[in-house]
Amino acid sequence: MTRRRPRGIWLLLLMPMAASSHTLSESHSNWRIDGRIVHLTFTVPDAEARRLAAPGEPMPGENAIGTYLERHVQVRSNGTDCVLQQPPESLSATPGMHRFEFTFQCAADRNFELGSSAFFELVPSHTNYAQIQTAAGDYVEQLITRDRQVLDVTQVSGRELESAGFLSYVRLGIQHIFTGVDHQAFLIGLIMLSRRLKDLVFVITGFTVGHSLTLALAFTGVLRPHGEYIDALIGLTIALVGSEIAARNSGRPGFIALGLACLLALMAGGSLAGAGGLPALLLAGAGLAASSYLMISGRVHDAVQLRVAVTVVFGLIHGFGFAAGLLEMRLPAQNLAELLFGFNLGVEMGQVTLVLVVLGVVSLVVRSGVLVPRRMVADVVAMLLMSVGLFWFVSRSYV
Repeated sequence: MTRRRPRGIWLLLLMPMAASSHTLSESHSNWRIDGRIVHLTFTVPDAEARRLAAPGEPMPGENAIGTYLERHVQVRSNGTDCVLQQPPESLSATPGMHRFEFTFQCAADRNFELGSSAFFELVPSHTNYAQIQTAAGDYVEQLITRDRQVLDVTQVSGRELESAGFLSYVRLGIQHIFTGVDHQAFLIGLIMLSRRLKDLVFVITGFTVGHSLTLALAFTGVLRPHGEYIDALIGLTIALVGSEIAARNSGRPGFIALGLACLLALMAGGSLAGAGGLPALLLAGAGLAASSYLMISGRVHDAVQLRVAVTVVFGLIHGFGFAAGLLEMRLPAQNLAELLFGFNLGVEMGQVTLVLVVLGVVSLVVRSGVLVPRRMVADVVAMLLMSVGLFWFVSRSYV
């Protein structure tokens, strides 16, 4: 009897069409209180800056980004608005980041309120990582969210503002899974590739190992990921998972591997000619690795062990999407370790929950008797993952 998968899973597979980025929507702010003066440095990744442009328009320039931030940051002292001394100044930043400096003059040197409403109207789940240095020398970190847009520093020279705790970063990791739709798409692809629960456990473990390695490599500074490359490569991993599903179902891995290799070769040629943001060597290497993997996995009867090794690499890429932004914050080593570990733990909890929910929904629909051939579901999944993954990869490579 032919094994079947439920029609209901199609609704879950349509979710990736609405996503724009796997990396968590984030920005960074550094507030330094010096008497009645408050200095603010606000850092915006490219991914957030692009949200300020209308669909089809290029990323706004420094002046436009600075003007937007000026309307959305505020400082108050003792119940009175502080005055911005001059327009925001654009500072030098690492590639893929935009940094601006603000200076506020306040009427009093106590009871400060520091706030930002930037990006919440565009992405409700946006998070700002705020670092605050008080006049007393206290150095603390907090999260500015849609529900908490103002931080109250009640006594600058006395009680220290409570730092965000470990559980806050765990919750942030869980949120990352349930708001990162391309991560959800990737996990759904892994579910479709796994014929047995044991296989699924192995590949999810490989992905977990990748995230854990990201923690260690980012914390020790062995690797410094380029944030402008990560989002594009995440799209490629999704397309590759969809391509493997299609190759397995069609029995023609060579044809699909050749098509993917040709696309990446064309992009590498364009990069040599000055088109696109990804290096030609990276594109050529990705094309060789992706096509070789599809050829090998398509000719191996049980490719679980190979797939585990590849998902470790995918875990590194997806994990670096978050680490790239974190490293821009220049947190003290002890804080960075706590943040990365808590976030990584939350990510694993979130993805295990997502897998269990998908499998639970599948089981319920199967018991209801609403069935379609598994081959048909797999073909639809492959088409969606390849289309959306390639769209993300190409579009993020040329913006």
